[in-house]
Amino acid sequence: MQKTIIVFIFLLTTIYSFSQEKISGKITYENNLPLPGVNIYWENTEIGTVTDEKGNFSIPYSSENTVLVISYVGFKTEKVTVIEPKFVTKNLEFDTTLDEVTLTKVRKSLQKNYLTPANVQTMTSKELLKAACCNLSESFETNPSIDVNFSDAVSGSRQIRMLGLTSPYILMTEENIPAIRGASQAYGLSFVPGTWVESIQITKGAGSVANGFESISGQINYEMIKPHDDIPFFLNAYGSTDSRFELNTHFNRKISDKWSTSLFLHGNARVSKNDMNDDGFLDNPIGKQINAINRWQYIDAEKGWVSFINLRYMNDEKQTGQVDFDPDRDKGTTNFWGSEINTEKLDVSSKIGRVSPEIPWRSFGFQNAFNYHKQNSYFGLNEYDITQRSFYSNLIYNSIISNTLHKFATGINFTYDQFSEVVNATDFSRIDNSIGTFFEYTYCNDDDLSYVLGGRIDYHNRLGVFITPRAHLRYKPFEKTTFRVSAGRGKRSANIFAENQQLFASSRQFQILDTNGKIYGLDAEIAWNYGVSFLQGFKLFGKDAEFSVDFYRTDFQNQAIVDVDNSPQQVLFYNLDGKSFANSLQVDLSYEFSTHFNIRTAYKYYDVQTDYTIGLVERPLQAKHRFFTNIAYETHVKDNGQQWKFDFTYNWMGKQRLPRTQTNPEEYRLKEFTNPFSVMNAQVTKTFSRTFEVYVGAENFGNYQQKNAILGSNDPFGAYFDSSMVYAPVFGAMYYAGLRFKIQ
Repeated sequence: MQKTIIVFIFLLTTIYSFSQEKISGKITYENNLPLPGVNIYWENTEIGTVTDEKGNFSIPYSSENTVLVISYVGFKTEKVTVIEPKFVTKNLEFDTTLDEVTLTKVRKSLQKNYLTPANVQTMTSKELLKAACCNLSESFETNPSIDVNFSDAVSGSRQIRMLGLTSPYILMTEENIPAIRGASQAYGLSFVPGTWVESIQITKGAGSVANGFESISGQINYEMIKPHDDIPFFLNAYGSTDSRFELNTHFNRKISDKWSTSLFLHGNARVSKNDMNDDGFLDNPIGKQINAINRWQYIDAEKGWVSFINLRYMNDEKQTGQVDFDPDRDKGTTNFWGSEINTEKLDVSSKIGRVSPEIPWRSFGFQNAFNYHKQNSYFGLNEYDITQRSFYSNLIYNSIISNTLHKFATGINFTYDQFSEVVNATDFSRIDNSIGTFFEYTYCNDDDLSYVLGGRIDYHNRLGVFITPRAHLRYKPFEKTTFRVSAGRGKRSANIFAENQQLFASSRQFQILDTNGKIYGLDAEIAWNYGVSFLQGFKLFGKDAEFSVDFYRTDFQNQAIVDVDNSPQQVLFYNLDGKSFANSLQVDLSYEFSTHFNIRTAYKYYDVQTDYTIGLVERPLQAKHRFFTNIAYETHVKDNGQQWKFDFTYNWMGKQRLPRTQTNPEEYRLKEFTNPFSVMNAQVTKTFSRTFEVYVGAENFGNYQQKNAILGSNDPFGAYFDSSMVYAPVFGAMYYAGLRFKIQ
């Protein structure tokens, strides 16, 4: 009976939705760039709306209203006569009669969307500049939704978490093409220089079915700087007190009216050894990275064609371990403990799409990507080599049903992965491939109700045939009030060695208990994610403020368990037998004290538990309570471009459960829980002109250091050595400086 009522309500909602007529469209300006914040209203009425960040709008239609007024400060006001529901496009012209246009509203660097059914927030390039942001793994320090932790005490790599789950459960995409997956899970974030990134979109909960079936806790999509919009030259130089130096250069050229190309070059090196906690091990690896990408963009606005071609090469070399380790002398011996991680990547990708000028709601896109990733590494006496060759192809078609309130996307995609993987002379090579088709329906009513219903069916050579359903609903009863609900299923193959490389830097023995599954003897991971969220914008003392709260739960039907609690000398891999779940609650408040002074605060509560061999316990190295504050202030921009910018971020982490070490001798035991601690970062930027600026900053300037970060550091080849139990910074305060130079 209950299911019948739900279906009946859904049918009534759909029938009602189809009965509402709307005028939808898009507003652009010079070179067909989207124009957000444009006022659109019916003449002589109070019925109106504004365009979103992509220049799109939707407004109720009635035969009584025939003249649509389009206005925006600095542009000529336009009037469009409309006698029937249709898609309206308008390219606004600058109003040359105005002597000066002063924009008093500054766009937020972290934007929350009130209109999309999914819970999406966008980090703009302005947000990325709040920190040194040398690579993608360091881009989330000022974002309260993403937790950033060090994965171990020797590799220097950072791991991100969302909704209480680690990065393998997050779908990482580059311009909506799956990017950081498989062999690149451990270090892939550090292979994307921060200066290459234009913006980052963070989606909490189940993502779109158009991007695949692997997303469980959410999706992070980063957009690269587009050649068509880039400046001719950009230079960024960086240096820090831990002997890390970086240089980034961007070269851009307009080949013709339709073709543009960019060449991004990145190099970094850490040239000297540091041991600030005096444990005999390097705090960060020494090494170097060379990274280059050549992007080509083609735009034919008249015919609606847009395409991209990307060619990329990267070589990264790291050496870490004991300070006295010399690889030429000590590799493969027990003289000194050391590690080398050498990675080479080659990527080729293309995107082609067309939006019909005559029928602008109809479009298609075709994405293709080839990736080659080779890692040769050893950790003490443990050897790990992996090579991954991947091909990805996705064909997407978008259109409408009846009118622009009812949109759909459908398509087919294919993935091929060839893994050559060797762990201590044991060969785990395999080939994975899948093909799937999807359909996603969107009812898009910006006034109140919007929802997305999506599903896909896939065939995987190891996982068989399976269905992935996902749904998002957004209800907006008032202008600045948004409620959201989401639910969805995700399925993935756990790459247990690539995703847990930090455990190689220990004396633990690896053991797989299950042998009947199709991936390392294990079954595929399957989880359901459910979420609700509330977003409220309001005025406080005449200034803008936003309050949001969201709750998400992830329930695993099956999981590849990584058990480090059974014994401190072992790591066990096996299929879930019992419960595994993650509850995530986040409360945010942001307030704009003035046009250039903003504060963001957030509190997060996590309840993440799993059934291990010792029973149902908290996931190790996961703080239940976290508190975040970011304060940003900038002075007004002078006519010559001069400006000061100040940024401060505070992170407080509550106690975390440590893996069990009670069976070790007393000198090699750790407490059951860590102590709470806090980390503070700050940056000051001085802009001297519109082309030149310098910045100085500090990370962890409170100088908090984890004590005994490497267990058994005095005997690294002994039975109790473990560098993976890291919950806080290993090094102390770090200071840096840099400069940015542009040719406009």
